[in-house]
Amino acid sequence: MGYRIKKGILYFLLIVLAVSCLLPFLLMVVNSTRSGAEISTSFTFIPGKNLKENWEIMSGYFDLFKGMLNSIIVAVPATLLGAYFSALTAYGLAMYKFKGNKVIFAAILVFMMIPGQLSLIGFYQLCTKLHLVNSYIPLIIPAIASPGTVFFLRQYILSSLSNSLVEAARIDGAPELYSFHKIVIPIISPALATMGIMGFIGNWNSYLLPMIILNKNEKFTLPVMMATLRASLDMVRNQGATYLAVTISVIPILLVFCFFSRYIISSISAGAVKE
Repeated sequence: MGYRIKKGILYFLLIVLAVSCLLPFLLMVVNSTRSGAEISTSFTFIPGKNLKENWEIMSGYFDLFKGMLNSIIVAVPATLLGAYFSALTAYGLAMYKFKGNKVIFAAILVFMMIPGQLSLIGFYQLCTKLHLVNSYIPLIIPAIASPGTVFFLRQYILSSLSNSLVEAARIDGAPELYSFHKIVIPIISPALATMGIMGFIGNWNSYLLPMIILNKNEKFTLPVMMATLRASLDMVRNQGATYLAVTISVIPILLVFCFFSRYIISSISAGAVKE
């Protein structure tokens, strides 16, 4: 009986925690249907009647769908390339014993501690000399080198991948890349999915670097376009439109989370069954 009470209390607390996490998102959705004056003067979870007006205000400042397309062009390749090459690097550091292995890993740890903002001026000057300003290349290629992702995947490989599996594949004559694609990636798919979600969120919400690199309106990513709405003079009138733009911009993130979370759950379940 005591076990059931404890279990019931635990579930109740988890439900309360889940609801409290969803309330800010619900408030954001509700505010996207209200006017700026209503948002400033009252607090409610009841939807308003200004959705159409907020859409018209937002559309008057920027093309939402163009901004989403630009963000997708940047975020998807950066996420996929970053996850793949980070996994490849982590696999090499974890499974190969060579001179300088620890030095390279220490360098990765050092780069993790250096804020990216410190290199913005030098990075912009480099892009200028390479004629890459107003191009998506500086937003995609640097994302491939992700020290945090490499560190996380390396530790995951060391804790979950048995060296005997790789050795058995080598004895059977399997090429290294074949072993990586057919053995390593399925095993580390939960970690890859987790890093994929985090990488996509970071690339999708990136604001500072696109604002510096891009200077044409038609190439702005969605966060940069939304900044034109937030920085407008009539802030009270545009609050509802701002909430609407933010609400719509969250939809791709939710879709990516739902897609990748399936791999996290299925891989963990498969591992549990094998145990």
